[in-house]
Amino acid sequence: QVQLGESGGGLVQAGGSLRITCAASELAFTRHTMGWFRQAPGKEREFIAGITWSSGRTTHADSAKGRFTISRDNAKNTVYLQMNSLKPEDTAVYYCAAMYSPTGGLCSAGGCYGYWGQGTQVTVSS
Repeated sequence: QVQLGESGGGLVQAGGSLRITCAASELAFTRHTMGWFRQAPGKEREFIAGITWSSGRTTHADSAKGRFTISRDNAKNTVYLQMNSLKPEDTAVYYCAAMYSPTGGLCSAGGCYGYWGQGTQVTVSS
């Protein structure tokens, strides 16, 4: 059974940094594009970033560009989201997700992703 487990969330002050991690098990990691999404209370789920399995090609949402960076370690079946210059509006539950894509495609729509983690809470205080 495929499992995605996020970790590294927590409370951080505005302007601070945080790195969250997603570890995948029972997943053909090197055939899946990985993505990060977030959902704040009362808001829709929002795409943050995605990364292909092969070339490591990435895409970031406008809200994340310049502050957040997605990366992955295929040897460890792990994907990361480095978040810098955090703002209170970044407060949300952050989810990692996996999309089967042997050709290395990217997608920002949640419907593209077949596997999801349980999420990790990130809270940014002002």
